[in-house]
Amino acid sequence: MSTAPDHSPFSSPFTGDGPRTGVVVSHGFTGSPHGVRAWAESLAAAGYAVRMPLLAGHGTSWQELARTRWQDWHAGLDAAYQELAAECDHVVVAGLSMGGALALRLAATRPVAGAVLVNPGLVIDDPRAPLAGILRFVLKSTPAIANDILKAGVDEGAYPRTPVAAAHELNKMFKDTLRLLPKVTAPVRVYRSTVDHVVSDASLAALRRGLVNAPLEVIRLENSYHVATMDNDAPRIFSGTAEFINAVVHGQAPGAASTSQKETADD
Repeated sequence: MSTAPDHSPFSSPFTGDGPRTGVVVSHGFTGSPHGVRAWAESLAAAGYAVRMPLLAGHGTSWQELARTRWQDWHAGLDAAYQELAAECDHVVVAGLSMGGALALRLAATRPVAGAVLVNPGLVIDDPRAPLAGILRFVLKSTPAIANDILKAGVDEGAYPRTPVAAAHELNKMFKDTLRLLPKVTAPVRVYRSTVDHVVSDASLAALRRGLVNAPLEVIRLENSYHVATMDNDAPRIFSGTAEFINAVVHGQAPGAASTSQKETADD
């Protein structure tokens, strides 16, 4: 019997050694902290201070999400960043899908030590996306984009419908985030599933084009779909994130994965 999804935010203090380091973790669009909870908890267990907020309109109903704006989502994550920045020497940002875009926004607007992104979204391929601003008045929702997970029996607890008004906000946020990418200077690590039915490679291509002033490392995930933080490769993401954080806060280059699994921005 599966347990009910836990949509509550997560917070933990710094308990580690060395520089006081915090990590802001963001969930994805129509999802909730449930989808990245194990990731956040693994970072807390490693000694980092962690803040994982529940973004506006999420964890309740898709109708409530339809009434929010993308600035509300950004504000929630930015507030979490400011909490950590007040008590830590370094802050790293992390996010899944839309949360990856929000993490990049923080990396472009705040002095972060690094960013870890899992299947980040920056482009909506749906040909209806440019029309969402008009469609939202006649079409309230579309089928869910949830549970793109290879591992059997896993439920991310996302909404059963996707509000068109919120999809319109997401598209606007993606476009504004692309504009900010040249301002990112901190190291960026991306975990990218080779099979992802939600976010296409167009988003990674856009990230490569825009991230002109920061080192970019891409690690391929062969055994997970979109929600990789709950999938077969999750342990690898968790341990790799801690390794990346330890490296960037000590001024070292993040450790390399094997050649078959790692790319650079020039590949």
